Amino acid sequence: MAGADPEQANGRHCDQVLRDVWLFLDDEMDPENRAAVQRHLDDCSPCLAEAGIDEKLKHLLHSKCGGERAPEHLRVRLVARLATISAALRDDDGSSVQVTASTLTVTAERSQNPANPSAR
Repeated sequence: MAGADPEQANGRHCDQVLRDVWLFLDDEMDPENRAAVQRHLDDCSPCLAEAGIDEKLKHLLHSKCGGERAPEHLRVRLVARLATISAALRDDDGSSVQVTASTLTVTAERSQNPANPSAR
């Protein structure tokens, strides 16, 4: 954009665009903000270059780290742990009360293959 503020293009500042670039790349923005980021990237070479680097990094991470799933028993343990609330209260005289509340609904698929016990 000739004569425009180099830090701003199409009403969005570069720092705003670069903050939101991962949401843009993942297509997790509402249409209005996505269009504003796209317009900014179309007019701002430095932000476009930075977004390109982020996109390459995202694809590299996905190719090297994507597709693997944690074992089901680990997922169940993590979900249970995250769903548990625990609090301990201690009085001045040293007495204590601990309260633990847990609400958990987990549906786990079990392997029907007895040769693969790790799938349970």
